[in-house]
Amino acid sequence: MNNKNKIGKFILDNNTYVIFLALFFICCVISDKFFSVLNLRNIVLQQSASILVAVGMLMVILTGGIDLSVGSVMAVGSSLTAILCTKFQIPWGAAIMVALIFGLLMGTFTGILVAYLNFQGFVASLAVMTIARGVAYTITNATPVNLPSETLNTLTSKSLGYPIIWIMLIVVIIFVVIEKYTAYGRLVIAIGSNSEAVKLSGIRVKRYLMSVYMLSACLSTLAGIFVAARSNVGNSTIGEGQELDAIAACVIGGASLAGGKGSVTKAVVGALTLALIGNIMNLLAVPAYPQRIIKGFIIIAAVLLQVLTDKE
Repeated sequence: MNNKNKIGKFILDNNTYVIFLALFFICCVISDKFFSVLNLRNIVLQQSASILVAVGMLMVILTGGIDLSVGSVMAVGSSLTAILCTKFQIPWGAAIMVALIFGLLMGTFTGILVAYLNFQGFVASLAVMTIARGVAYTITNATPVNLPSETLNTLTSKSLGYPIIWIMLIVVIIFVVIEKYTAYGRLVIAIGSNSEAVKLSGIRVKRYLMSVYMLSACLSTLAGIFVAARSNVGNSTIGEGQELDAIAACVIGGASLAGGKGSVTKAVVGALTLALIGNIMNLLAVPAYPQRIIKGFIIIAAVLLQVLTDKE
């Protein structure tokens, strides 16, 4: 293989990164405010939650499933943590643990429906999406819950080095290791590629199917807590449409919705690609509603590029 072919293959294999870098360069050119420490830091802070949701969604997609409940589970994580901190005066660290356990239970419920009761992931997660959003509205009475100072906002403290960024990075590293270097990660991908073959080899596929929905729910709950930490408000309306952004991030990152193909690092880059699109449009003062149209067409272009390069 000559050098030209090697370069072409490298670009095709890493098209997710190429798309991101090209978009990053374009953003730098069209706005002098983009490439600043303040703006780049804000992008990472704002996207820490979305990155967690995208990673959780990827684990489900790798098995050939889908999780539409992630946005509603975020709302439960945000709302429940806020209620526990305010109404019940529970220390914020303990409140986070309780919320994560509740999120785990919601993910377990979705996983049982999919793995043991043979629900389609779409249908099961749609039902849980509705239930979770109802729970969030009920416990908050559909009213934003203001958090006391020195509680969740500690996670966004500048003096502490913005803990949510470090937590997000640690979680991402853990899932990269799980995906690439553990039997669990290999089996999750194998189930998405050919679940029957994995089942015939003696692997308890149902347990793995259930586990990915549990992981997705836990990460979504933590993402909701991150949003509450940034705004210092628990809100039952957060996360609306987040499931679509998470799916888009995974697909831009090269994941196959049929299962068996995907990468944690590329899903993270996919989420950051969406972040760049939103950020540059805000810097250019593009009105909110046209932003949706532009963002949609850019997502189509990015995914189309993925499809075309995958065929090469």
